[in-house]
Amino acid sequence: MSLLADFGLSQELLIILMIDIAIATLLLTLMRFILGWSAKVDTQNELAEKDNFAFGISTAGAIAALGIVLTGAVTGEAANSYANEAIGLTSYGIAGIILIKLGRFIHDKIALNQFKKTEQILSGNLSVAIVDAGSVIATAIIIRATLIWVEDISLNTFIAIFSSFLVSQLMLVLLTRIREQGYQKRNQGQTFQNALLQGNTALALRHAGYLIAMGLSFNAASHFIQYVPDAYVSNMLAWLVFSIIMLVVLSVLQLIVKAAVLAKIDRKTEVEVQHNVGLAAIEVAISFSIALILTALMA
Repeated sequence: MSLLADFGLSQELLIILMIDIAIATLLLTLMRFILGWSAKVDTQNELAEKDNFAFGISTAGAIAALGIVLTGAVTGEAANSYANEAIGLTSYGIAGIILIKLGRFIHDKIALNQFKKTEQILSGNLSVAIVDAGSVIATAIIIRATLIWVEDISLNTFIAIFSSFLVSQLMLVLLTRIREQGYQKRNQGQTFQNALLQGNTALALRHAGYLIAMGLSFNAASHFIQYVPDAYVSNMLAWLVFSIIMLVVLSVLQLIVKAAVLAKIDRKTEVEVQHNVGLAAIEVAISFSIALILTALMA
């Protein structure tokens, strides 16, 4: 016990920690099998026998997304009872799984609606898998921000979480449409989604970076919007207005910084024509950096 005290830990906090880790492990394991069930495949066969890298990337994205969501539910403080801690984390975890699955469904049916994503991933399309992982991680970052924003576990809490989730999905779809239109104009009518089908990994990586950066910038809203439990409409409108502002700010800053950092480099040709993954990775790093700086400044 004295050793625990030396590290600032109490027996109660240690038990809470063990409860949280146990529940998190169960939920993360559950996510893997849910993915296999929804795709109607044996995950062990896809990952270890077929060595399906695309399925592995998609699964990794979903598991990472759930882990991100759970960090919004774990406070690091002892709850008033072990039962409440277990119920709280489990409730948020299950809600996170449902919203992650719903977000993937919306992304598949609305954002990337020109092909069947699951079929592409099972056939080994890395580009589609990368975008899928990016979208689900972006969704998770936004769900986490909402979990931190709300104050308790009640019906109003879950309404607030679902409202901000719907706004976030609208913004991610809008971002995808904007990027699609830009790609089509730059490539003589060729479509962004067809480029993913043809395996442009660089394009997929860059787009995934845009999605996650949008999720990170959306996270800043929790510092500005006051949580009012029963103000359903005003809460949703506040998230919508703030997210639109952040999308515009993020997009403008990305153009400026990328033009400066990657001066004298034809980014369109390198990424969209020559599939330059290295340059796409630099663009992702720039997108992340801008989003993180914005979030830190607004915190």
